[in-house]
Amino acid sequence: MTGTPRHPYLDDPSGFVALAHRGFAPDGGENSLAAFAAARDLGFRYVETDAHATADGVAVALHDATLDRTTDARGRVGDLPWATVRRALIGGREPVPLLEDVLGTWPGLRVNVDVKDARAAAPVAAAIERTRAHDRVCVASFSAARRRATLAALTRPVATSAATGEVARFVAGRRTGLTRAAARALRAVDCLQVPVAQGRLRVVDAGTVAAAHAAGRQVHVWTVNDPAQMRALLDLGVDGLVTDRADLLRDVLRERGTWR
Repeated sequence: MTGTPRHPYLDDPSGFVALAHRGFAPDGGENSLAAFAAARDLGFRYVETDAHATADGVAVALHDATLDRTTDARGRVGDLPWATVRRALIGGREPVPLLEDVLGTWPGLRVNVDVKDARAAAPVAAAIERTRAHDRVCVASFSAARRRATLAALTRPVATSAATGEVARFVAGRRTGLTRAAARALRAVDCLQVPVAQGRLRVVDAGTVAAAHAAGRQVHVWTVNDPAQMRALLDLGVDGLVTDRADLLRDVLRERGTWR
């Protein structure tokens, strides 16, 4: 582990960040309030969600830019008003939730928010402000610009995760022995949230974890659903795992005595 976390979001009593990816929805109801409730019922303190903004500037918890795949409606979220999006049902059963409801329904829940579109930055920040959720939110994005735009609209700091370009610079610096360059790539963030591999490039290995820890940053790996791989990554010393199978991750952590 990295010692004292840089932000309260990362300071879990178990010493590990177990993230339920889009809640827990083995039946396909991802990013619904029911999915987040199911993760909480399993004992998870962290969930991951995604955020888009409607045409009238309302932040919603939804991964895709359109309603087509996960709901019974169609259309681009950014082209539709909230009055229309709110009628869409995830899996034909659950309404698309406001990000504000995800943040506000469970005051103790820590939420990793992936800002999916530049237009969502201000609405995401507004939802964090209204729920006063700063200490229990991590803002992530593949785009550093989107992350910075979200942070600029906040009155207090939140935890942050590295964008794609920052991860690439960190990994390149680590592999070429440029340790200072690797550390500089992470200076604006609190953690790395990365896949095990990107194409043929192995991202997470013992060297990556050690270098991130030396820079005082945590390493969270997504999206890991196989118990054997969970165990291998835990053995490497990663600080968090993101999973669709919250039930399996809970069982792995229980067997290792780190589930609280």
